[in-house]
Amino acid sequence: MEETAKFNELGEKPVGKLLMQYAIPAIVAMAASSVYHIIDGIFIGQGVGPEAIMGLALTGPVMSLTAAFGAMVGVGASTLMSVRLGQRDYDTAQRILGNVVLMNVVMGLALGCVLLVFLEPIMRFFGASDATLPYACEFMTVILAGNVVTHLYLGLNSLLRSTNRPKLAMYSTFGTVILNCLLAPLFIFVFDWGIRGAALATVLSQFVMLLWQLKLFSRKSDLVHLSRSTLRLEQRIVSESLVIGLPSFLMNLCACLVAVIFTRSMSGYGGDVAVGSYGITHRLVLFIVLVVIGLNQGMQPIAGFNFGAQKFDRLISVLKLTMIFASIITTTGFLVCIIFAEPCVALFAKSSPELIAEASRGLRIAVLVFPFVGIQMVSTTFFQSIGYAGKSIFLSLTRQLIFLLPAVLILPHFFSDPVLGVWYAMPLSDAAATLLAIGLLSVEIRKFKQRNADTATGLQS
Repeated sequence: MEETAKFNELGEKPVGKLLMQYAIPAIVAMAASSVYHIIDGIFIGQGVGPEAIMGLALTGPVMSLTAAFGAMVGVGASTLMSVRLGQRDYDTAQRILGNVVLMNVVMGLALGCVLLVFLEPIMRFFGASDATLPYACEFMTVILAGNVVTHLYLGLNSLLRSTNRPKLAMYSTFGTVILNCLLAPLFIFVFDWGIRGAALATVLSQFVMLLWQLKLFSRKSDLVHLSRSTLRLEQRIVSESLVIGLPSFLMNLCACLVAVIFTRSMSGYGGDVAVGSYGITHRLVLFIVLVVIGLNQGMQPIAGFNFGAQKFDRLISVLKLTMIFASIITTTGFLVCIIFAEPCVALFAKSSPELIAEASRGLRIAVLVFPFVGIQMVSTTFFQSIGYAGKSIFLSLTRQLIFLLPAVLILPHFFSDPVLGVWYAMPLSDAAATLLAIGLLSVEIRKFKQRNADTATGLQS
């Protein structure tokens, strides 16, 4: 009964307090994770060299591809979990947990094996040169060998938030970051394992925290826990999870496609330096994006629960609050990147003035419309949180495929320096996608207000 009451607070406790309760741990966790990505890049840049940073940039598309499959399971199942808990369907919530474990094992192993077989030609296709190919392949060989660990770790972390344990999800991420920051310099500088050591540190740290997550989910006293009877795939749970998680899959798949086009365009127009500058810019921008994603993760269970409970006034409130906070985050990131571009970039490549100059220019252009981007990011996650997969997919695809890809392919032809055209594709697509999201959200908010009014009228009569 006590644990049931904890779930029910999602529909009763003041929305502002709930959002802080769920979002702060997620934001802190995502910020810590992003800081690690930055520190990891610094370790590689300082300990291995600029060529390694350029090679690391080429791994982005493969990382996005593996993340796409992992997110389809993890985000989809965690959203389904939130909705079922809002409907007080605890038996289904229990079975969702078992299905998540099995789906991640199957998908993680299969995807890792396939990509390992074709890794070198894939890296060549992404634009790897003779100088950067060895670094890209060394890093991804280790990452893909541990792909099933990554999928399980991320999937169970999503479910920790959905089962009213956001602080434990934060601790799990913290544990990974701390272990990474301890192991990476040890493997790179002391053991001299180079970029392979950085990848090994990532996989090992996730494996340690995965064991802790499994222990948490094995406590029989918890309402939602692992048991042998739930470890079997159920077609309905699998299909519903994958459909709800499809927007995240498509978003990450599009990110993979965009990353391929970006790396190939940068390689063709500006060589390894342009590719490396894109990699550095991506890691710095990712910090801002991941903080907003953390905020969205805090919103997700609240929105899913209240939508399932048909409390539309609370649903609208959490949406508006999340958009306000997201805009504050992205505006702060915009100011930092504009003012301190050179010092931030120099952390990765102090020995390459050419790389610093190009990455600084790209960073300032990439964040030009960031004060407004938070609205678009929140909108996509909001629709996914309440099971509106179609609208979430639409917003994801329009930004990546309809706006960004054509801009990357077309704009370089209008600049004397084609690399500049590739950079400007980012803010242009962000602006168009944000305007579209605002329009779509306005329509849905009116519908929710009407449904809330109808519900109130029905109760009075």
